[in-house]
Order: sequence, then structure tokens, then C-alpha cells
Amino acid sequence: MNVALLTAAGSGSRMGQDIPKQFIHVENKPLIIHTLEAFQRHPGIDAIIVVTLSSWMEVLKAYAKQFNITKLRWVVPGGETGQESIKKGLDCLRNELDDETVVMIHDGNRCYVSDEIISNSLATFAQYGDSVAVIPCVEAVFRSNDDGQSSNISIPREQLFRTQTPHTYTLGKLLWAHNEAEKRGIGGTAATCVLMQMLGETVHFSKGSETNIKITTVDDMKIFEALLHLKKDTWLK
Repeated sequence: MNVALLTAAGSGSRMGQDIPKQFIHVENKPLIIHTLEAFQRHPGIDAIIVVTLSSWMEVLKAYAKQFNITKLRWVVPGGETGQESIKKGLDCLRNELDDETVVMIHDGNRCYVSDEIISNSLATFAQYGDSVAVIPCVEAVFRSNDDGQSSNISIPREQLFRTQTPHTYTLGKLLWAHNEAEKRGIGGTAATCVLMQMLGETVHFSKGSETNIKITTVDDMKIFEALLHLKKDTWLK
């Protein structure tokens, strides 16, 4: 069984709006619904769990019913941090599913995730037992030791990759990682790939995309809206 775990428990303070960013409407539907629809339509995803703000859980369920998100099976309240929120989602799944369940963790505000990205994540997982969506770094990169004032150290960009989501692992592996984090006092790792690296695990890369943007500001939302309109231009290959 393949389950998408969507994290949508942030308050969206950087957006500067009156409601959490995941519930802001673009093209007459909340951002979180755009993300849910991507996993709803993908044949490789069997069920969806969303971790969100406790005060918005019923609103999310109502939206899911309105937009016919039939794969949504669980909605659970988030924690104080991204790491805690993921753990709450995993604890919910542990009560109903076995350790071999495939869990694809994805940011609820990465609304433009494509079928290809989801498929490649599952394919990479099938080959290696884990997968993390990445894109190559195409800019020249410098490391600064004085808070960004100057540098004489460049890092070869061919060695650098920017991580996105989804992150795909078995439920058992994810539960192990979060239990180890509690034992070792590791906190604040909202990115599962970073937690795995800190625990000594090798990370295998799947396909990401520059359009798989994480919507955290008003400018990001404008870019997402533009992408939705671009998608309608059928002349593009």
C-alpha cells in the first residue's frame, strides 16, 4: 500500500495573511486541495493522510468532500514543529498499517507536484528502498564564514543538489528514524532526508523540478498561479 502523508500544519506567518497559507484560494480552490488533487489522480497512491492545524481539521474535511478527494482517509493535528507533525502522522498510520507500507511525505504547500515526480519517487524507492526528490544546483555557490559579508571559498556546483519533497520510505523505517531522534535528542529536522542523514543513512535521489515550488510567500503564490495558467497552453511540448 502506498500512502501520501501531506504536512499542512504551518501557520503561514511569512505569507502575512489572515488565514494559514494552505487554505488560501487560488483558482477558486484552497492550495492544499491543489496538492491533494495531484495525489488523488495518481494511480500509484492508494490513500492520503494530512497533518494540519487542529482548528482547521473540519474545514479540510469539508473541502475534501467538496472537491471529491476520495483517497483522504486520515486528518490529524500537527505538532509544534515540522518533525513533530510528521511523527504524529506516522503514529496514526502505525495504528492501522504494517511496517512495509510505503509512505510518501510531501509538503502540503508544494501544490504543483507532477505525476512524473510522484512516479519517479516510487520507482527510485522500489530500486533503493528510499527516495528524496532533488534538483541540481545550476548557480555558482560560495561558502561564507562571516555571515554573508564575503567569501573566498567556492563549492563545485556539480556536487550540490537542492532537496524538495516527496521523501519516500517504508513506515517502519520512518518510525525507526523518529524514535531514534527522540532517543538522541535530535529535533527541528522538518526535512526527513536531513534526519536520515544525521542518523547515518544514505539518501537516494529521485527527480524533482524547478516548478515543484514550495509556496511560502505571496510571490510564490503568484508564481504558482502563473504555472496553472501556463499549463493550459497546449502548444507547449
